[in-house]
Amino acid sequence: MSRIRKIYFARLAGRVFILALCVLLFLTRSEIFAPLEGMRFFDGLSPMHLLWLIWMIDMLAQLIPFKKDISIGSLKLFARHFRPIRDRISRQALRAHIRSATQSAFGVLLVWTAVIVVLGALHAAGVLSDVHLFLFTVFFYVCDLICVLIWCPFRLLMRNRCCTTCRIFNWDHLMMFAPMLFVRSFYAQSLFLMSLLVFLVWELCILLHPERFLEQSNAALACANCTDKLCTQYCQKLRRAGGR
Repeated sequence: MSRIRKIYFARLAGRVFILALCVLLFLTRSEIFAPLEGMRFFDGLSPMHLLWLIWMIDMLAQLIPFKKDISIGSLKLFARHFRPIRDRISRQALRAHIRSATQSAFGVLLVWTAVIVVLGALHAAGVLSDVHLFLFTVFFYVCDLICVLIWCPFRLLMRNRCCTTCRIFNWDHLMMFAPMLFVRSFYAQSLFLMSLLVFLVWELCILLHPERFLEQSNAALACANCTDKLCTQYCQKLRRAGGR
C-alpha cells in the first residue's frame, strides 16, 4: 500500500469518526448545531467552527495546493502536473474525448441534482430540518473517500479507469455541500459558495487546458507513471498486466 493510500485511509477513519460524533451530538446535544442558524456563526466558537475550518482548508487546497499528500487526480488542472505526450496530442481528438467525458459528467450531474432536489423538497415540507441536511453533508463527506478508496458508483457513468483520470474529481465538495444550499445561514452558504468556486475553476481549466485532464495527452496520468496508487484492485491488475 502506498504512503498516500495509507494517508487517505487515515482520513477516511477520521471522517467516519466525525460522522459518528455528529450523530451522537444530534441525539444528545442538539444545541451544538446553533451556528447553522442565520448569522449565529459569529456568536462564538464551537466544534462546528472547527469542522467549517477543516472544510474550508480542504477547498482552498484544491485552488492553491499548499497541502501535501493530495492525489494528482485533484491537482491535474495545474500546469506543473502536465507531462505532454507531444507526438500524441491532437486537438480534434482532445475535443472528442472531452466531449464524451462531459456528456458522462452531465449524466452524473442529473443524478446528483435529482438526489438534492429530493432532499430540498423534504426540507421544504418540514420532514428534514437544517441539522438533518447538515448530517447528510457529513455523510457525503464520508462517502467521498469511500468512492476514492473502495468503490465509486459514478465510475459506471463516467467509464473512467480511476480517480486519477476522473473528469469530475473536484466536483466532490460541490456534491457534498449541495444540501447546504437550502440552509439559510452564513455557515451553510459560505461552504456552498466556496465549493461552487472550486467547481467553476475546475470547469474553466478543462475548457482552457483540456490536455491536462486526459491520459491520452498527459503522461502524468498514465497508470505506469502513477505515484498515488489509490486505485482499486481492478486497476492494480491493469498495472500488473502492463496497463498504461
